[in-house]
Amino acid sequence: MLRRVRQRYLVLRIMSEETVNKEDLIKAVWNAVLQLYGEYGTSQVNLATIEVDPERNCAILRCSHKALEMVRASLASITEINAKPVAIYVLGVSGTLKSLRKKFL
Repeated sequence: MLRRVRQRYLVLRIMSEETVNKEDLIKAVWNAVLQLYGEYGTSQVNLATIEVDPERNCAILRCSHKALEMVRASLASITEINAKPVAIYVLGVSGTLKSLRKKFL
Protein backbone atom coordinates (compact mmCIF):
# COMPACT_ATOMS: atom_id res chain seq x y z
CA MET A 1 0.00 0.00 0.00
CA LEU A 2 1.39 3.40 -0.99
CA ARG A 3 1.51 6.17 1.56
CA ARG A 4 0.52 9.66 0.58
CA VAL A 5 3.48 12.03 0.50
CA ARG A 6 2.94 14.98 2.82
CA GLN A 7 3.63 18.37 1.29
CA ARG A 8 4.40 21.84 2.61
CA TYR A 9 3.65 25.09 0.85
CA LEU A 10 5.91 28.13 1.25
CA VAL A 11 5.06 31.77 0.54
CA LEU A 12 8.11 33.72 -0.60
CA ARG A 13 8.74 37.46 -0.76
CA ILE A 14 11.27 38.33 -3.47
CA MET A 15 13.16 41.54 -2.76
CA SER A 16 14.76 42.91 -5.92
CA GLU A 17 15.11 46.18 -7.75
CA GLU A 18 13.76 44.56 -10.92
CA THR A 19 10.89 42.12 -11.32
CA VAL A 20 11.90 38.46 -11.40
CA ASN A 21 10.01 36.27 -13.84
CA LYS A 22 8.87 32.72 -13.12
CA GLU A 23 11.48 30.90 -15.23
CA ASP A 24 14.42 32.73 -13.67
CA LEU A 25 13.12 32.10 -10.15
CA ILE A 26 12.60 28.39 -10.80
CA LYS A 27 16.07 28.06 -12.28
CA ALA A 28 17.68 29.88 -9.34
CA VAL A 29 15.88 27.75 -6.73
CA TRP A 30 16.73 24.47 -8.46
CA ASN A 31 20.37 25.50 -8.86
CA ALA A 32 20.60 26.49 -5.19
CA VAL A 33 19.19 23.13 -4.02
CA LEU A 34 21.46 21.25 -6.42
CA GLN A 35 24.52 23.20 -5.32
CA LEU A 36 23.90 22.69 -1.60
CA TYR A 37 22.62 19.09 -1.54
CA GLY A 38 23.66 17.48 -4.82
CA GLU A 39 21.54 15.33 -7.09
CA TYR A 40 20.41 12.89 -4.42
CA GLY A 41 19.28 15.67 -2.09
CA THR A 42 17.51 17.44 -4.94
CA SER A 43 15.59 14.27 -5.75
CA GLN A 44 14.34 14.09 -2.15
CA VAL A 45 13.00 17.67 -2.15
CA ASN A 46 10.09 17.05 -4.59
CA LEU A 47 10.04 20.77 -5.42
CA ALA A 48 7.30 22.40 -7.50
CA THR A 49 6.36 25.98 -8.27
CA ILE A 50 2.68 26.64 -7.70
CA GLU A 51 2.42 30.34 -8.44
CA VAL A 52 4.63 33.36 -9.13
CA ASP A 53 3.26 36.91 -9.01
CA PRO A 54 5.88 39.33 -10.42
CA GLU A 55 3.78 42.43 -9.65
CA ARG A 56 3.55 41.66 -5.92
CA ASN A 57 6.99 39.97 -5.82
CA CYS A 58 5.51 36.84 -4.25
CA ALA A 59 5.77 33.16 -5.06
CA ILE A 60 4.36 29.90 -3.73
CA LEU A 61 6.48 26.73 -3.74
CA ARG A 62 5.61 23.17 -2.76
CA CYS A 63 8.07 20.69 -1.29
CA SER A 64 8.15 17.49 0.72
CA HIS A 65 7.58 18.03 4.44
CA LYS A 66 10.81 16.17 5.23
CA ALA A 67 12.82 18.51 2.97
CA LEU A 68 11.37 21.80 4.23
CA GLU A 69 14.55 22.86 6.02
CA MET A 70 16.64 21.97 2.96
CA VAL A 71 14.49 24.24 0.80
CA ARG A 72 14.63 27.09 3.32
CA ALA A 73 18.43 26.86 3.48
CA SER A 74 18.65 26.80 -0.31
CA LEU A 75 16.42 29.88 -0.61
CA ALA A 76 18.60 31.72 1.89
CA SER A 77 21.67 30.98 -0.23
CA ILE A 78 20.27 32.75 -3.30
CA THR A 79 21.86 36.20 -3.55
CA GLU A 80 21.43 37.02 -7.23
CA ILE A 81 19.27 36.13 -10.21
CA ASN A 82 20.47 37.06 -13.70
CA ALA A 83 23.43 38.94 -12.18
CA LYS A 84 21.03 41.22 -10.26
CA PRO A 85 21.08 41.26 -6.44
CA VAL A 86 18.08 39.60 -4.85
CA ALA A 87 16.95 38.45 -1.39
CA ILE A 88 14.26 35.81 -0.87
CA TYR A 89 12.35 35.64 2.41
CA VAL A 90 9.99 32.89 3.52
CA LEU A 91 6.87 34.64 4.81
CA GLY A 92 5.20 31.47 5.97
CA VAL A 93 4.70 27.73 5.63
CA SER A 94 1.48 25.73 5.63
CA GLY A 95 0.23 22.25 4.91
CA THR A 96 -2.57 23.39 2.58
CA LEU A 97 -2.87 26.06 -0.09
CA LYS A 98 -6.17 27.27 1.33
CA SER A 99 -4.79 28.09 4.76
CA LEU A 100 -1.60 29.51 3.24
CA ARG A 101 -3.55 32.00 1.13
CA LYS A 102 -5.83 32.88 4.05
CA LYS A 103 -2.92 33.60 6.41
CA PHE A 104 -0.28 35.16 4.21
CA LEU A 105 -1.79 36.56 1.00
